[in-house]
Amino acid sequence: MKKIIVLIVLCFTVNSMFSQAQYESIYSEKLGEDRQLKILLPRGYSDEDDKRYPLIIVFDGDYLFEAVAGNVDYYSYWEDIPEAIVVGIKQEDSRFDDCMYSEQNSLPIEKGADFFEFVGMELIPHLDKNYKTEVFKVAVGHGETANFINYYLLKDIPLFQAYITISPDLAPEMATYIVERLPKMEQKTFYYLATSDKDVKHIKEQTEALNTSLAAIDNKSLLYNFDSFEGSSHYALPPHAIPKALESIFFVFQPISKKEYKETILKLETSPVDYLLEKYQTIKDLFGIEKPILINDFKAVAAAIKKKEKWNYFEDLGKLARKEYPDTLLGHYYLARFYEETGEPKKAMRTYRSAYVLEEIGGISKDLMLEKADEIKADFGF
Repeated sequence: MKKIIVLIVLCFTVNSMFSQAQYESIYSEKLGEDRQLKILLPRGYSDEDDKRYPLIIVFDGDYLFEAVAGNVDYYSYWEDIPEAIVVGIKQEDSRFDDCMYSEQNSLPIEKGADFFEFVGMELIPHLDKNYKTEVFKVAVGHGETANFINYYLLKDIPLFQAYITISPDLAPEMATYIVERLPKMEQKTFYYLATSDKDVKHIKEQTEALNTSLAAIDNKSLLYNFDSFEGSSHYALPPHAIPKALESIFFVFQPISKKEYKETILKLETSPVDYLLEKYQTIKDLFGIEKPILINDFKAVAAAIKKKEKWNYFEDLGKLARKEYPDTLLGHYYLARFYEETGEPKKAMRTYRSAYVLEEIGGISKDLMLEKADEIKADFGF
C-alpha cells in the first residue's frame, strides 16, 4: 500500500512538473544534424542568484527522461537529494547508430564515435554555458545506452562522476574494461548497476558476473551499489532502479537517518560534531553545494551526546549552531547544556536567560529556556 501511495504522489508530481519542462534543439557539427533535448530545471531555478546545480544526462530520453526527472523533483523536494538539472537526449530514431561499436575492440565507431564526441565536446559545453551547472554530473542509461555511458568512464578524466547503468546490454569487452578501470579511479566515482530475475537472460547473466567482479574491488574512491529486483522485466526495470540509484549516489546529502544514527554516530569513538562537519564538507566536495546544516542533524548529534553522556561535545555543538543559526536559540541552548552538565550552573542559568531575545527554532522555545533557568535557580538557590 505504501508503494502505491508513493507512486500516486509521484504521478501527480510528474504531471504538474512537465508543464515546466523545456524542449530544445541543438545542432551538432559532429553528427551533422539537430538533436532534440528535454530539459527540466529545478523549481527554484533563477538567473538572479549564484546557486548552481548538478547535471543529470539521461540517455534514451524518449522514455527515461520522465522517470528520472520525476524522481529527481520528488526526492529533492524532501531534501533527500540536491536539486538538479535533468537533460534527456531523444534517441528514438538514432539509438542503434548512436550506440554503434566495433566488433573487434568493443569501442565506439562511425556514428557511435560521433555521438560519443557530440555528448562530450558539444552537448556538455553547451549546457555548462547556458545553464547554471555544477561540476558533478550523472549519466543514466538503459540497455544499449547503459553500455554506452561506460565509454566516458574509460577516459583519463571521466566526463561523469556518477553512472546509473540499468540492465546494461554490454559490448563483448566492456566488462573487462570496467573491471580494469574502476580500481584505478582516483576521483570519487559512483557506479550503480541493476538487473532483475526477469531480465533478458544474457543481460542478467552478464550483469551478475560484472557485479561479482565489481564487488571485489577495493578502492575507496569507488562508491558501488548493485540491485537485483524481483518480477521486473527488462523494460519495467527503470522505474524500480532509478530511485534506488539516486538514493545511493546522494546518500551523504540526506538528513541523518535512524540507521545512520544507530549504526554510525552512536558507535563513534571520536566527536560526533566533527562527524557532522565532515558530512557537510563531503557534500561540498562531491557536489559543489554549500548546504546549511539541517536542524534535524543538529538534533541527531545532540541526542547522541546525551545518550553517551559526552557532555563536553555540547560546547562545540553550541558554537557550531551559533555560527549556522546566529539569530536563534539553538546555539545558546547547547552551550547552556554544556555548562549545566559540566558543573557550571550559574553560567548555564545566565546563558538560558540571555537567549530570550533570540528566535525560537526546532522546538526550542523561549518558555523552555526560562524553565531551564528557573530549574537551576530552584536547585541551587541562586
